[in-house]
Amino acid sequence: MDRRTAKDLVPRQLALSGRIVEYSFARRRRRTLGVSVDADGLAVAAPLRMPWREIEAFLRGKERWIVAKLDHWSGAPRPCVLHGESGETLPLFGRPVVVDVHEGARAVKWHQGQLIVHAPRSRVIDTLIQWLKARALEALKPRTDHYASRLDLPAPRIALSSARSQWGICSADGSIRLSWRLVHLDPALTDYVIAHEVAHLAELNHSKGFWRLVARLYPQWREAREQLELAGASLPLFVTRG
Repeated sequence: MDRRTAKDLVPRQLALSGRIVEYSFARRRRRTLGVSVDADGLAVAAPLRMPWREIEAFLRGKERWIVAKLDHWSGAPRPCVLHGESGETLPLFGRPVVVDVHEGARAVKWHQGQLIVHAPRSRVIDTLIQWLKARALEALKPRTDHYASRLDLPAPRIALSSARSQWGICSADGSIRLSWRLVHLDPALTDYVIAHEVAHLAELNHSKGFWRLVARLYPQWREAREQLELAGASLPLFVTRG
């Protein structure tokens, strides 16, 4: 369920496990009830004509899972906001680096835990993002080739996306798009995303066969998938100058 595209969400409350849980509710043209929990909290989407008693009964049946997920997300780190100022910090390959900004011709250097950015004041963020995208492609391409070779597949075409919530997508034509924001994450988590998308080159679905391929490529995929949810919640937010 993609709450970001829903214009009909209604805030509601429900008592679960001795607490009042606020959640977003919407009715949709769908056959089943959808429930999700993430950094934004609980969201529920119900079929247009489903009686309210059935909705509430379903939520109470999922009470332990909902509360556990809410507690899980309550400890998630929040995203840092970057304005392109010296002293700001962002994650790079899972480690924090400090931004050091200087006026001048556009260039970025990574040195001893610092990102030294030279750019006009109005172009600092653009310059930084362009550099991050280049580093992402440098890091992602060889890892994708590696996992493809493990399945005896040719190296796929790779492109970058700017998605914040969809780390990667494999198309029917055999190409893979990966979010450049993976450059922020620990390479071990990035490898799971790549292994997942490479497995789709052989199984363009989420069948049991697909998950067997994922497990073959990345045995700790369950743990990585859970860590990836929290990592996504802490991705930096870049604010460009108007």
